[in-house]
Order: sequence, then structure tokens, then C-alpha cells
Amino acid sequence: MSPLVVGAEATDTSRPSPSGREGWRPLPRRPRPGRTSPLFTIRAPISRRSRLTLAVLSLAVPFLAWVVLAATGVVPSRFLPSPGAVLAAGIGMAESGELFADLWATVQRVLFGFGLAVAVSVPIGIVMGTFRAGQALFEPLISVLRYLPASAFIPLLIIWMGLGEPSKVALLFIGTVFFNTLMVADVVRGVPRPLIDVSYTLGARRGEVLRKVIVPHSLPGIIDAARVNAAAAWNFVVVAELVNSTEGLGYRIVRSQRFLQTDKIFAVLVVIGLCGVLIDVVLRLLRNKVGRWTG
Repeated sequence: MSPLVVGAEATDTSRPSPSGREGWRPLPRRPRPGRTSPLFTIRAPISRRSRLTLAVLSLAVPFLAWVVLAATGVVPSRFLPSPGAVLAAGIGMAESGELFADLWATVQRVLFGFGLAVAVSVPIGIVMGTFRAGQALFEPLISVLRYLPASAFIPLLIIWMGLGEPSKVALLFIGTVFFNTLMVADVVRGVPRPLIDVSYTLGARRGEVLRKVIVPHSLPGIIDAARVNAAAAWNFVVVAELVNSTEGLGYRIVRSQRFLQTDKIFAVLVVIGLCGVLIDVVLRLLRNKVGRWTG
């Protein structure tokens, strides 16, 4: 083939190129986007004043709706007591001492049940997240057990442990241990592999890598997992106290329901919410303190 023919073939534009892009339509011209407020920008930081304003609105709007509904009588006071009635009921229970007695009984159950769940789930989760053998050993069983409703164990727990405190603590344990274990394992698996490789390169042994790299790096995430599952513990403790209890916030709710004392029920719910917020704030501060170097 002559060079002229080769050159003609090389400059032939009638054939489609290998990329096949000749048939593509040109991109439409779009106007330059204007400046968007940080409030509506994806993952953009906002000012401290904006955060405070939004936080106040998130609480003020539902509270004002509650006040309006109670004041206008749209919802009867039997079903929705006013904030003043709820405050008076809470003060009355506090003055009689029953509120603090119920609160302490519930807190003790949460500390024992959820504390035991954390003590068991954290080591197992670390083993599952660190060693493939640990994952193969524990994950199939835990994946099945976590789908079993904890409340379904109440009849069995009563048969096995009676109606006392052990069955209530066991219900809290069953309701939180499996989820917390899997969450801890996911956190441990998120430790960057280069950190582990560098540790071995510098001469660290397996136990040192586990103690000085994996556990410290995972600790903030482990605390976050405890924050999430602490809320579940408070849900289960109320369920546990519905069965043959003589004290506790759940017991107080059931007792108030029998006499249609919705103001007391709302007061107990407010106390539970405040306790949950306090626990969440404490765990968040702890997470930020121990995890500053991971940021």
C-alpha cells in the first residue's frame, strides 16, 4: 500500500472513531450557580449561631404546638394535659419521693443490664473485627439472635429466673448485647490497614498492635455504639418494668395508666427523655476527649 493511500486513510473523517463519540449531543449550557447559604449546602459547616438557633427551634416548635393544642381544647386534657399540669404532676411526685425512688430503680437496672451487655459485647466485637476466625465463629449465631425480639423472651425469663430483678436485667442484656457486638465489630474493621502494616514494620507484635493501635483507634467508635444502644436499653427497661414491678419508671407509667393520670405519664416521659439526653451528652463528651487524636 502506498504512503498516499495510508495518509488518505489516516485523514478520513467519515469513519466513526473508536470512541464512538460523534453522535453525542453537546452538553447544555447551564447558568453559573449563585451563592448558596451554608444552611442548604451539602456538608458545609454552619456558624455557631445558626446551630444554636436551629437547636432552639427543634425544641420550641413542638413545645409551642403542645401549648396551643392544650390551651385551645382541641385535644381533651384527658389525652393531652397541658405543660403546666405535667409540671405540677412531676413536682408532686418529686415531693412525695416516689419519682426519685422509681428513677433510681430504673437507673440501677439500666446500669446492670446494659453494663453487662457492654462488658460482653466489646471483647467479642473486637475479636470479630480483628480476626477473620473470630468473625466466622461468632457472626452467624449473633446475626440470627439479633432478629429475635427481646420481648419474646419475657415468658422464658420469668420461667427461668422468676419475677424478680434477674429477669429484668436479663431482658436488658438480651435486647442490647447482639446489636452492640456487631456495631463494635464494624468499628474495629474500619481501622486502616496501613496503620497495622506500619506497626508490624516497626517491629510491633500481634498483642501490641491490638492494644496500641486497634483498640485506641476504635475506642471513639465503640463509645458511639454505646450511645446508640443506651437508648435501646432505656426502651427495654420500661418494657421489663411492665411485668410484676413494684417500682421503676415503667411501673409508674402502668400505674398511672390504670387511673387515667396522663399528666403523670407525661411527667415520667419527660424524666426519661432528660435522663437519655444526659447520658448521651456524657458519652459524647467522653468520645470527644478520648478520640481527639483520631480526628
